[in-house]
Amino acid sequence: MRRKRVLPPTVLVLCTAALAGTAPAVASPLTATADAPARTTATPAAPLRILLTNDDGYNAPGIRKAFERLTAAGYDVTIVAPLTNQSGTGTKMMSAPTIAVKHPEPKVWAVDGTPGDSVLFGLSEVFEGRAPDLVVSGTNFGPNVAGLATHSGTVGGAVAALESGVPAIALSTGGMAVPDPAATVNAMGPTMDFAVKLIDRLRTRAKSGPLLPKGVGLNVNHPVVGADGKGTAAGVAATFQDPQAPLQPDFTDSGDGTWKVDVQFRPQPAAKGGDVEAVGANKIAVSPMNADWNTGPADFAVTAALIAGVRP
Repeated sequence: MRRKRVLPPTVLVLCTAALAGTAPAVASPLTATADAPARTTATPAAPLRILLTNDDGYNAPGIRKAFERLTAAGYDVTIVAPLTNQSGTGTKMMSAPTIAVKHPEPKVWAVDGTPGDSVLFGLSEVFEGRAPDLVVSGTNFGPNVAGLATHSGTVGGAVAALESGVPAIALSTGGMAVPDPAATVNAMGPTMDFAVKLIDRLRTRAKSGPLLPKGVGLNVNHPVVGADGKGTAAGVAATFQDPQAPLQPDFTDSGDGTWKVDVQFRPQPAAKGGDVEAVGANKIAVSPMNADWNTGPADFAVTAALIAGVRP
């Protein structure tokens, strides 16, 4: 059964409003650097406290770029991320009786577990007694759209935060084509420029309240634009998770009780208004998501009708 994220219309309206005017132009940190110009907005009274995680590993290019840009933007950022690459682990967490944790740098914790394990450790121990204002997961190398998002460790880290009542954003860089490593790494810069602008917008709208409605997170997918990945996205779109599953398995019997597994990438036509369509058009896809398996009132009514009169 495919997981569907059907959110109330009010939430969709809120997310659309938050994106209005959020152009994919370069965000402006408080301190000018060679990569990012100086910001013109006023310095907040208290820095936004961010737990930064991912599924590529605590030392991967995406999370290090995110740490650099978010810190330059004036946020108080702490990395609590997997020790090793945990891509594709989804929402897996708390599956081992013990867990190893390293603290290689003052603002960095490396957890020998999944993104979900990392977030739970961060909330319980690193941020003990005072939850962060936001969990940012990413930026991930490659897209987390359609069925890829359902099984994504990057999205799984954000879901772990939402389950704990902390606002969360999942960030990914890439399109449906086979990624070019150099171009994708370059595109992580524009991804984080947009992320800073989005977080600033959410904080401005929230004033002193939570950055997002309770239980709602954002899954952000930034395209790789241009041959070198340094191009500017064509726009920003509020989207939904495309229902397709582009990864299809092929099993071959080896004849000895084992089966060879080959995964084929077979994308389907993009659903109108979905994240695949937006990223394919070089737009930034921003999809609201929740942390449960609920669908919506219409599906609840259908289920109630199906079981009407059935007895144990």
